[in-house]
Amino acid sequence: MEWEMVKIKVFLGTDHRGVRFKEDIMKHLKDNGIEVKDTNIPNDPEDDHPDFAFKVCEDVLANPGSVGILVCGTGIGMSISANKVKGIYCAKVDDVDDAFYAKNHNGANVIALGIKHEKEEIFNIIDTFLATKGPSGEKYIRRINKVIEKERQA
Repeated sequence: MEWEMVKIKVFLGTDHRGVRFKEDIMKHLKDNGIEVKDTNIPNDPEDDHPDFAFKVCEDVLANPGSVGILVCGTGIGMSISANKVKGIYCAKVDDVDDAFYAKNHNGANVIALGIKHEKEEIFNIIDTFLATKGPSGEKYIRRINKVIEKERQA
C-alpha cells in the first residue's frame, strides 16, 4: 500500500491469543519507518486482555498524536476494555473499510483486531488506519464532539 510516511508512534498490545501476530506486526511497522512500542507485559495462557488494553491506552494518552493497536482473540474484549479509559476512542475493526471509517469518521485513536485474519490482511488494516487522516467533515466533528461531551459528563 502506498501511503504518506508520517512520524507516528504506535503502541501495540497483544494478549495470549493475539501474541502470535506481535512480532510480525512489529516488524511490518518498523520496516515501514513507523516507531512501535510493545507493552512489555509477558504473555502466558492466563494473561488478561484488560492489562494490555489499559497499558496501551495509557501510553497513547501520554504521547499525543500516537495511536494504539490491540490484538486478542476477537478484538471485542480489547475494545471494551480500551473504551473504559477516558480519552480513548477504540474501534473493533474487521477490514480496511472499518479501519478507514474508525479514524476518518469517528476519530479512533486505538483499533482492536481479532486473530481470524491472515497476516497480510492485518497489515492492510493497520496500514489503512495509519494512512487515514483524522476527521475533517463538519458532521463527523459534530458527532465526535457529542461523544466527548458525554464522556466529560461521566
